[in-house]
Amino acid sequence: MTPFIQRDRLEALLSSAREQHVVIVGDAMLDVYLRGDVDRISPEAPVPVVRVRDRRLALGGAANVAQNVAAMGAGCDLVAVVGDDAAGTTLRKRLDGGGMQSRSLVTVARPTTTKTRVMARSQQLVRFDEEDDADLAAGEITRVLGAIEQALPDATALVFEDYNKGVLVPAVIEGAIAMARARSLPIVVDPKFRNFFAYRGATVFKPNRRELESALGAAVDLDHPAALPETFARLGVDNLLLTLGERGMALVSADGVVHRVPTTAREVYDVVGAGDTVTAYLATTLAAGATTLEAAVIANYAAGVEVGKLGAATVSPAEVLEAFDTHVADLSVGR
Repeated sequence: MTPFIQRDRLEALLSSAREQHVVIVGDAMLDVYLRGDVDRISPEAPVPVVRVRDRRLALGGAANVAQNVAAMGAGCDLVAVVGDDAAGTTLRKRLDGGGMQSRSLVTVARPTTTKTRVMARSQQLVRFDEEDDADLAAGEITRVLGAIEQALPDATALVFEDYNKGVLVPAVIEGAIAMARARSLPIVVDPKFRNFFAYRGATVFKPNRRELESALGAAVDLDHPAALPETFARLGVDNLLLTLGERGMALVSADGVVHRVPTTAREVYDVVGAGDTVTAYLATTLAAGATTLEAAVIANYAAGVEVGKLGAATVSPAEVLEAFDTHVADLSVGR
């Protein structure tokens, strides 16, 4: 059974979340979805011809974390890089139009990371990635650190959202952590394989199990956690939140205590963006005063809602409360 939280406590934390301000540092993306029909093969090559009927834009990567924070009613600053291009302009407009802050975006001499998916009905046929994932240059790093320094005085939590697109280099990570710790802010990290061990001092480190085992070069046995102290010594973080797919999550503290948080999803339609939702809810509820376990439980409910939606989607506090009520009702009848 999912570690329990009382409904009045859940309501209080979600209400307090609206008063928080989260600074998100990482890789922002623009997602483009081209949807259409396929009824013939091209005469030019053996490939399907897609007659595009619909074009949809969405925020991705760290920008999706930002819109999930905004969906909770909280404020946020997104510190990321964009190019001086149409995609960068679109990303800025969508942030501002969604009640987020674009003031912390840094324009650099590289294209805005854009992922274009061509869909025929619900089937993805191909994806085009327009990006430069090289590490930022020294001058760009200085500008990103300056944007973080300007944003942090308003912050009640800091998030690192890494998609290995070159923003979260050691100098940015270490500088931002030092600034956040000086303000006693909770720090939540969603890492990727580059610079995996650069986040010493983070409050919650949130890899999936495959990412952690790949970085450590060894399997992680949560049922026999004798090796966990060595893992924490290498990472230098306070808590691990391992996402386990359909088996939910496991919260592991530095003292070796393991809390299992089984999934509450009733229907899994699309897992894209679920990790971003978890990150947003973790950081914002920690800022609101939740314990690490409470924040993990609330984020788990939010993830259960998100996977029932198509693509990277946001989850509102009202939806989390509804998911909680449904889960409690299911438990009462033994489902």
